[in-house]
Amino acid sequence: MRINSAFASLIDARLTGLVHDSAAGDPAERARHERFLISRLATGAVLMAMLPPYLLWRGVPTLVEAAAAACLMLPVVAALLLARTGNLTLAHGLSSAALTGLVVCLASLTGGPTSAASIWLVMIPVEALLAGSHRAALVAALFATLGAVAVAVIEPAPGLGFFVWPATLAMPVFAITAICHVLALSLEHRRREGRWSDRLHAATLRDALLLDAIDDLVTWHDRNGSVLQASPAARALAGTTPDALEGRGLFNRVHVSDRPAFLTALSDAAGQAQPVTVQFRLHAAGEAGEAGRVIWAEMRAHRVPGAAMPAAVGEAAVVAVTRDVSEHKRRAEELDQARAAAERADEVKSRFLATVSHELRTPLNAIIGFSEMLEAETTLALGPERRREYAGIIHSSGQHLLEVVNALLDMSRIQSGNFDYAPEPFDLAGLARGVCDLMQIRADQGGVRLRREIAADLPEVTADARACRQMLINLLSNAVKFTPRGGDVVLSVRRVFDRVEMAVVDTGIGIAEADLPRLGDPFFQAGLGAGAAYGRPHEGTGLGLSVVRGLVGLHHGELTVESSPSCGTRVVVTLPLDCRGARAVPGSPVPIRTGGLARTFRDETPATMRLTG
Repeated sequence: MRINSAFASLIDARLTGLVHDSAAGDPAERARHERFLISRLATGAVLMAMLPPYLLWRGVPTLVEAAAAACLMLPVVAALLLARTGNLTLAHGLSSAALTGLVVCLASLTGGPTSAASIWLVMIPVEALLAGSHRAALVAALFATLGAVAVAVIEPAPGLGFFVWPATLAMPVFAITAICHVLALSLEHRRREGRWSDRLHAATLRDALLLDAIDDLVTWHDRNGSVLQASPAARALAGTTPDALEGRGLFNRVHVSDRPAFLTALSDAAGQAQPVTVQFRLHAAGEAGEAGRVIWAEMRAHRVPGAAMPAAVGEAAVVAVTRDVSEHKRRAEELDQARAAAERADEVKSRFLATVSHELRTPLNAIIGFSEMLEAETTLALGPERRREYAGIIHSSGQHLLEVVNALLDMSRIQSGNFDYAPEPFDLAGLARGVCDLMQIRADQGGVRLRREIAADLPEVTADARACRQMLINLLSNAVKFTPRGGDVVLSVRRVFDRVEMAVVDTGIGIAEADLPRLGDPFFQAGLGAGAAYGRPHEGTGLGLSVVRGLVGLHHGELTVESSPSCGTRVVVTLPLDCRGARAVPGSPVPIRTGGLARTFRDETPATMRLTG
């Protein structure tokens, strides 16, 4: 009763999960534990059921019979040991020792060295190998060898006629039972292996389906970074087959300057538990008939779980997931450009407020101050000359205010696309002479010689006459403003094939190379820092060249500025002879081509001036 209670408690403990943690995480190991426990407990149950009738029939057992009964009880002890320790190798070793002892006892009872029971010694390592592990099989082979030596040297036990079988009967019995036992083990092993093979095949199909479904490229790399296997996403990402990426195929498609970062990421991932992320450019093949393309790819590399460190050659050490991030990269660049544009717009706004406040307050202060002086009672004591001087200052200040407001309005209309653009045929030569006559007064006041070189065979031009007049006025005004007394300003107008070229050349202060890229920006004056609206050496809003740039863009023309400090400046506007139907997109100013002057205007005439770009 006590024995039955012990077996019942052991089975209950097993069923409630009192098994060592080493078998809990591995389903295959857990299954081996369960098979061992069930087979050994079943053997113990059969023994306990047969032991009382045998003892009643035989009476007091002999020493050999008692040893055989003890060997039959040892598998139950092995089951208890496995349930408590989880060491399957130790439990198999104890079970193999028990089976070896049982075979030796049977051989002693059935003829000693000539007993057919020794056939079962061969089954001991076979059973351990099929049901256990390689280590358990080695231990079982050791016990079977010791059992074979024991069978060879022991003497048959006398006086047990019941067990004395003829060889013609004993050999088939023991052989058939051994064969049946091995057959049962083999069938169970085959069924178990088939079940695991089916599971492995199903898992492989699921993995293949998953790799086919995702757009990211999955690659397995060895310790040298070579690709061992690539997923089918290679066609979508790299435009090639997975086989083409194996070996150095993927590495050869990485941009040359990004290859060190690519290899470093794989090496770091193989040596640490944390994943490593790297971005690089990848040369992907184009579609049929198309050229290849360069994409931005992001690779996240992980160390293969359970891989030996360092991994052997040809063994996967790193698994990497690579995706196309070109769109993300483009959006990031667009955000950076938008941020830079916003910063420039904020800078332009600040410069606009500072410049306009300066340009408006200065003449307004003069207008208010001198008008108050004329309004005061003491004005009656002023002479006519002084009153005319005050009136002239008020007039010039008002004229300056009007120019500032007109420039702001023109710039606003050009950028918004509301400029009244009406091309029609007109005499460009006459318009150029009229502008020179208008600017002659300002040139004489500044002590600057204004010359004109207008071709006699200049044809009619179909363009917006008011816009062309405004362009020439702004260019000549800037040239006169920035040319010191005694300098020269030349306006040349000529035809060049199917276009007309208007060039304004001066011997002024010139423009530094660092300021050339910013020419044409609103409210920018060369030689001044950003936001330098006060303390200007020359008055003006800095919108003159911006307005010219916008008007040239409306005509689909070209604008070139060539200048160097102390060498003067040359501004060339080139327009088509017929500008009808050539309306530019609002808000997209024409690019300004810039360069430096090789020699000064004083050394050479504008017609022979040598330029460097």
